[in-house]
Amino acid sequence: MKLQQLQYISEVVRHDLNVSATAQSLFTSQPGISKQIRLLEDELGVEIFARRGKRLTQVTPVGEIIVGLADDILHQLGNVKRVADEHRDERTGLLAIATTHTQARYALPPVVRKFRAAYPHVSLKMHQGSPAQLAELARTGEVDFVIATEGLDLFKDLVMLPCYRWYRDVIVPRGHPLEALAEERQLTLADVAAEPIVTYVFGFTGRSALDQAFRAAGLQPKVAFTATDTDVIKTYVRLGFGVGIIASMAFDPAVDPDLRTIDAAHLFAPSVTHIGFRRGTFLRRFMYEFIEWFAPHLHRRVVDAAIDRPSGAAREKLFADLQLPVR
Repeated sequence: MKLQQLQYISEVVRHDLNVSATAQSLFTSQPGISKQIRLLEDELGVEIFARRGKRLTQVTPVGEIIVGLADDILHQLGNVKRVADEHRDERTGLLAIATTHTQARYALPPVVRKFRAAYPHVSLKMHQGSPAQLAELARTGEVDFVIATEGLDLFKDLVMLPCYRWYRDVIVPRGHPLEALAEERQLTLADVAAEPIVTYVFGFTGRSALDQAFRAAGLQPKVAFTATDTDVIKTYVRLGFGVGIIASMAFDPAVDPDLRTIDAAHLFAPSVTHIGFRRGTFLRRFMYEFIEWFAPHLHRRVVDAAIDRPSGAAREKLFADLQLPVR
């Protein structure tokens, strides 16, 4: 059994069983990958992949276990390198983060600026995507940290730590009737549901809390346009597609002088953003510091205590009495 073979089966799964795409990503040949997978299966005496002709069609039940173990082994190999890098030079390395557009655009810049000043020789790599895509990046070890609000069930195998609570605003073009109404009284969910709505795609940036609020009130919102990018949502609000519902932190009067924001904290439950990493990850000093700069209550002692908890439920108890900061 070779480490290269374990890498091949892991990468093939990550590329949806497309051996050709796997070969391109690893800068090797398709026949070479197929041969090594066959040799591994022959050595183990089981099939890792089911086939139709030469095409891989699915991972077998025993293959799922083997691929999971291969991922763990490759992850631990990464840890070996992290330990060596930390002792050789704690101020150099790579930090890869996966998150959504809203976090990358509005929450992370001050932290990244501080991190770059403190660690100019650590390369930062940012990935953006859906919660499912972020989970896959974490599973394969392509990223060190995931920062997410939605789809936390996708990250149940990660150590997820609560960072901050945030609320929503309704945004409208200047002179919109809701602006005048909000000056007279608090908006209601019915007021908002009566308008076409421009907001996040389901599964992004706290969208589920929005849908739950309307459902609980027995209202059916008219969602006219959805996007993963808050700046795109603002653009289409300007074009008159409807009223926007966005994260409060994403509105800046200096940048958006033609829009008006209406506090919607009383309409929708707050959402909590988490930072997570794969269990068993060796956290380098700059990784601990990045976490603390992003969420000051998550200093090293607290992070280590969370790592020691055996389950997500146990970690929730650890943070049960914590008053999270609000953004």
